[in-house]
Amino acid sequence: MKKIAFQTLGCKLNFSETSSISRLFGKDGFEQVSFSDPADIYVINSCSVTHNAEKRCKTLIKQAMKKNPDAHVAVIGCFSQLNPEEIRAIPGVDIVLGNSDKFNLFEHIKNLEGRSKGNRKNIDVAVQEPESFVPGFSMDDRTRSFFKIQDGCDYFCSYCTIPMARGRSRSNTIAQTIETATQIAQTNMKEVVLSGVNIGDFGREHGEDFLGFLKELIKLEGLERIRISSVEPDLLTDDIIELVASSSQLMPHFHIPLQAGSDKLLKDMGRRYDTGLFASRVNKIKSLMPDACIAADLIVGFPTETEELFRESYEFIRKLDISYVHVFTYSERENTRALKMDNSVHPSERARRSKIMQQLSSHKKQVFYKENKGMSSFVLWEKENVKGFINGFTENYIKVKKPFNPVKVNTLEKVKLNHLDEDGVYLV
Repeated sequence: MKKIAFQTLGCKLNFSETSSISRLFGKDGFEQVSFSDPADIYVINSCSVTHNAEKRCKTLIKQAMKKNPDAHVAVIGCFSQLNPEEIRAIPGVDIVLGNSDKFNLFEHIKNLEGRSKGNRKNIDVAVQEPESFVPGFSMDDRTRSFFKIQDGCDYFCSYCTIPMARGRSRSNTIAQTIETATQIAQTNMKEVVLSGVNIGDFGREHGEDFLGFLKELIKLEGLERIRISSVEPDLLTDDIIELVASSSQLMPHFHIPLQAGSDKLLKDMGRRYDTGLFASRVNKIKSLMPDACIAADLIVGFPTETEELFRESYEFIRKLDISYVHVFTYSERENTRALKMDNSVHPSERARRSKIMQQLSSHKKQVFYKENKGMSSFVLWEKENVKGFINGFTENYIKVKKPFNPVKVNTLEKVKLNHLDEDGVYLV
């Protein structure tokens, strides 16, 4: 059997797609192995959100070639979509597929049979503009599935290449998406994470909406836990928040992109809300679910971010009742409006600001964890044995661990949060 290895970079959406694509290789003469092992074919589902993500992709190509110089390498996804010729020029790469063509990876790999390695004329490049919607879900984790319900984005923020890499916003109908969800419900996975580029935009082209989908999804038997991944503040309506508060299946865990705590920066970024709207969403959640986990995304070092505006962002986040922050350092992207802005923040200053925000995030997370001390929660235990411990997460995404017991894997257990260990994790 030919050995094939997959590696995913970037977002949860990429993970769901890699899993769906890899399942096509479960038969017909292919054996899936770890990317760190020798293989005949290496597949990298790439990311292009930052320069570091692209750099990581190139490093993985070199690692694959070192493991097996005669192996075929396929690079698929966002980096391929935006810069196919750059990837094509990298020694060792045989297949370059964009975000539409990657779902035909099986056929492209089958076409490699009989080709000689090293002939640069034989490189298979297929990059079309993403237009169709292909659903998918991951099955690699026995306890959790990342469920792709939407793709693409119509927002065109000034710093972002996602609309160019992923195309316009699109999804299936509610009925079609429930059909896919039924497949997940028939597995032994107890938690599903709704994933996409802009899931709050779900269903718009069909005259439907995300709220309507959630109302149908919670009727489906077999899905014990449903988590909602990133939803734009302007699309996270009061009705959605109230539905989460009233449902036992929808977890009290919100991920809301903020990107800047300054109205001036939000305008420069091309965002569709201001800090007042964002704060109102947080206040609404906390009024109904005081223990809810709220995570925010933040970009530091944006071209027009002066020291004064950075401090404005810092103070806004410091006073906001959120649980932690995903901090991203601004990265220049080709063909974006931000690249043409006159101002620029020096990389060393970006790093300094990033460190300050990460420290604030760590403090907020510690406070959030301590506020939950003494609470009783249900933990879904995961499969990994991490230094003799099994890890899991509560409904509101607090990490918990206990001595490893394989019998507990993929089970829900009610625990009391009493002891925070030196790593800031509850030990039960």
